Amino acid sequence: MAGAAAEQRRLATVVESWLGRPVLIVGDAMLDEWRFADSDRLCREAPAPVLTLRRRISAAGGAANTAVNVAALGGRAVLVAPVGADVAGDELHDCLDRAGVWDRTVNQPGRPTPVKRRMLAGNQILLREDSGDADDALDPDGVARLLTALDCATEELRAAAGGQAPTLVVCDYGLGALPAPVRAWLVEQRERYATVALDAHDLADWRGLAPTVVTPSFAEATRLLARAGGATRPTADTGLHLEHPDIDPADGPSELSVGAAPGGARADDRPGPVGEPTPGEGRVALTGDGLSVTGTGVTVNTEAGAGVDRAVLAESRLAELRAHTGADVVAVTLDTEGAVVGGADGEPRRSHSTPVPASHAVGAGDAYLAAMTLALAADAPLPTAAQLAQLAATSTVSDTGTCVCRREDLLTALDLPAETIGHPSLVGTDELEALVAEHRDAGRSVVFTNGCFDVLHRGHVRYLEQARALGDLLIVAVNSDGSVRRLKGPDRPVNPVEDRGALLAALSCVDHVVVFEEDSPAALIEAVRPDVYVKGGDYPPELVPEAPLVRRLGGQVRTLGYVPDRSTSAIIDRIRSHTQDRETEPTRENDPARETDPSLSTRTRAS
Repeated sequence: MAGAAAEQRRLATVVESWLGRPVLIVGDAMLDEWRFADSDRLCREAPAPVLTLRRRISAAGGAANTAVNVAALGGRAVLVAPVGADVAGDELHDCLDRAGVWDRTVNQPGRPTPVKRRMLAGNQILLREDSGDADDALDPDGVARLLTALDCATEELRAAAGGQAPTLVVCDYGLGALPAPVRAWLVEQRERYATVALDAHDLADWRGLAPTVVTPSFAEATRLLARAGGATRPTADTGLHLEHPDIDPADGPSELSVGAAPGGARADDRPGPVGEPTPGEGRVALTGDGLSVTGTGVTVNTEAGAGVDRAVLAESRLAELRAHTGADVVAVTLDTEGAVVGGADGEPRRSHSTPVPASHAVGAGDAYLAAMTLALAADAPLPTAAQLAQLAATSTVSDTGTCVCRREDLLTALDLPAETIGHPSLVGTDELEALVAEHRDAGRSVVFTNGCFDVLHRGHVRYLEQARALGDLLIVAVNSDGSVRRLKGPDRPVNPVEDRGALLAALSCVDHVVVFEEDSPAALIEAVRPDVYVKGGDYPPELVPEAPLVRRLGGQVRTLGYVPDRSTSAIIDRIRSHTQDRETEPTRENDPARETDPSLSTRTRAS
């Protein structure tokens, strides 16, 4: 029992260590749309159910969902992807904003945002409609703007992380977001990224990238092996990679041809496989040893292959997959059967999952990719990274919808609630200095803000999320009850400091909360010496009273605008106004003219 607790703590320490890790995600972003309907009869025209729409949900999909998972797990996620100037694009922007992803997507007029629309009845997916494909190619101007966005986002992340090289995640699902010039740029700029993760339907197009980790599905892995044919011609030129011919034989493996590496000259810019693999590509033929891939057909040698499952087959080919992809780590995902992971030591690691309905597992691979990437970027051992990645994917599949794994979900899956991990959110002034010193020793930058936060509202949450994005951890100093009374008047605060502090500590963007008695946070600023001091308001940083002190201590001052029409005072005034209306409003029986005299209503509210 003690050993299990220690293992849980060790895994939780890795989760803690990747907080604020800078991650750039690039690739095919899409919108997932879920339409939930009821059906109790068939239509007269055909044996088809009549559906009554009850609910509609939109979520980030593809590369966008990977970015959302990175942010939800505690990383600092920046998404660069082409997005259409359409309704779906607007909804995708909203999804990214709510998740705290730095949205650096590139607007592409005339190119629709890819959408996957699912219609469900009784939690059963009845149909899926896809829009957006590789034919919607980026024009030269779109490619140029995408490359500019990539370059700027890379430097933005590096600067925000104090010069630390960011992590790169490439999500290539064959929808046209990563044409040859973009692939060439990423290969050429590989040294700017410390860790590189690749999730691609056509792995052969990325051989020159030398990724840290690739996460192919079983179908994608077997497709690559079948095209290679197990007989790649040796060559000293590491710039060569595998290509597939124009037409794949329907009843056997593709032939192997050798072409220029991504970014080099190609006869054309054909897109790779688009969307999910075809059913045939998910099956392989076994040869006499029961392990060798000979094609993408459906024949199985029942004698030699008896008892051989996909996991065993994947384990036997990890070394070849590493060689063909140039990756340090290969993680072959097996849907409900878990995953098989292999690294340079040649030792396969097997993880398991729990079978769930298909509607529960959409996007689980994105959660797997995000957790695997963050763990490897945090220098976690491969077995630990594989374990956390599988746990992230498994813990998200409890309901219908696009899967997102939050840091709290992952810690709960470890039987360690978030508030028990690392350092407590609510801290005293005496222990704050020691905590800050420990964070700084770990290379984390500190963001500090303060306020009354009397009635927590949307404006507060948005402001704190933006503040958290400016560094690796956020410390919020909250005024004591006495301090609030001196600043706001005898009728404030509405909520005692115990409640205000607990609500702030419950926000995922807040790392530590400390209460101070003084009217000014100057003493705490002296103790914390923040890298960034944040205040809310539309005035310039020079007008912030604490600005000279912060700058003298070597920090910078930022002001963030509030969400319009959202303030504690406005909320309190509305509550008081409604209360007065109820106290002064006559009953209809006593004053039947009350409803027809709008001036009376106006006078009552004004009072």
